[in-house]
Amino acid sequence: MAFVQLAEGELHYQLDGPQDAPVLVLSNSLGTDLHMWDAQMAAFTEHFRVLRFDTRGHGKSLVTPGPYSIEQLGHDVLALLDALNIERAHFCGLSMGGLIGQWLGINAGDRLLKLVVCNTAAKIGDPSVWNPRIETVLRDGAAAMVALRDASIARWFTPDFASANPAVASRITDMLAATSPEGYAANCAAVRDADFRDQLGSIKVPLLVIAGSGDAVTPPAGSHFIQEHVAGAEYAEFHAAHLSNVQAGAAFSERVVAFLSAR
Repeated sequence: MAFVQLAEGELHYQLDGPQDAPVLVLSNSLGTDLHMWDAQMAAFTEHFRVLRFDTRGHGKSLVTPGPYSIEQLGHDVLALLDALNIERAHFCGLSMGGLIGQWLGINAGDRLLKLVVCNTAAKIGDPSVWNPRIETVLRDGAAAMVALRDASIARWFTPDFASANPAVASRITDMLAATSPEGYAANCAAVRDADFRDQLGSIKVPLLVIAGSGDAVTPPAGSHFIQEHVAGAEYAEFHAAHLSNVQAGAAFSERVVAFLSAR
């Protein structure tokens, strides 16, 4: 296992693929870890040096007192790039990872080659959604995380996929039950407070926005909003719920590779 030392603790990461290839950073969704991208690794490492990491509060990375902010999580990415001497990289983030990608595009575009944001929005939900969840998780701890896991299958996957691929669905949703309650709640606050609707025009790097047609968490309308407010942005939509990279699998990977490889 590999770690980068931040001021407050260690950030866990994994680096795979050819050493001389362009770097592609993958950023996980709320409640998962870097293994949510396992289905993409065979395709991505053919073309890129793939850098995955556990967002602060997730997986094997540091858990610090909350609330967090997307700005804070974005600075963690920049610190990771600096520690590994990576000047510029592609970035692909899903859901919360897509918010981090938007922040990077707005505030640190000079560090990006191309940007992919998936199953996300410039603003996700509102306090009436997030505050009760934060309160429940902080109060009930691990029991709340198990309850969230059991409810997440319907949010993260369409019914046809979940019934046909129970082992895949369980592997991903088990990540949620294993997430630190404190870290999860702190990241919920980061998602709750993020709002990039008035700043999207600042993104100048090439952008691909990916949506899932059956995504009730971040419906396609939010993805269209991003595309419409970033000059030249591309759009792709798959039959999927919230975790389109898992559900769409090879088709998702092919679209991302095609976008990042185009000249």
